[in-house]
Amino acid sequence: MSKFQFPESIASRPVYGTLAPRPGKAHLMIADAEGAEALLDLVAQDAGLMAKTHVLYIPKGTGETYVEKLRAAGPAQLYVGPSYAASVPRLRRVLSDAHMGLQVYLAGTEGLMGQAMNEAVTAGIPHSAIQTEHRGSTARRMQCVHCKGITEDVTTDPFVCSHCGLNLFVRDHYSRRLAAFQGVCIDAEDPGNIPPAKEIYS
Repeated sequence: MSKFQFPESIASRPVYGTLAPRPGKAHLMIADAEGAEALLDLVAQDAGLMAKTHVLYIPKGTGETYVEKLRAAGPAQLYVGPSYAASVPRLRRVLSDAHMGLQVYLAGTEGLMGQAMNEAVTAGIPHSAIQTEHRGSTARRMQCVHCKGITEDVTTDPFVCSHCGLNLFVRDHYSRRLAAFQGVCIDAEDPGNIPPAKEIYS
């Protein structure tokens, strides 16, 4: 089991639920890494979903662990991609061809779910038709508020911006537009006074 209970935080921080089967003309499931576990749990509740489902899956560090299990579940279409960025053209095409009644299921890391939700909402999918469930890594997608660069998979606080090199404090403030948390320079008033980095949820 790869679930993590996030502590209570500010209002802008996303809250995730548990995927549940819903009636719909078609289904789109998007997951990365251990997010596949949530999809498989969903299928266990209603195996009939897969006949009308397009699955987009990015294994990341899990390799082939879940690929054959997802294929064996019998989705109408299964795409296995090397990265989220590589899957975006396919995702956009699927969303552009979608009809009313599509149900969207997102599972895995916060970065994957946030970016995929943005694509779905931009394509006109209502929030009520989108479900999310966090599984796996708690690494964050962070935006430096100073240079605006995005650093992926941040696991420590503070961390070094991969673009401008500033030492950034990891905040819970979240931008849905960017699908990223905000990082602020931690030693702006006292340069060089940087606390030791620690795991975000240690």
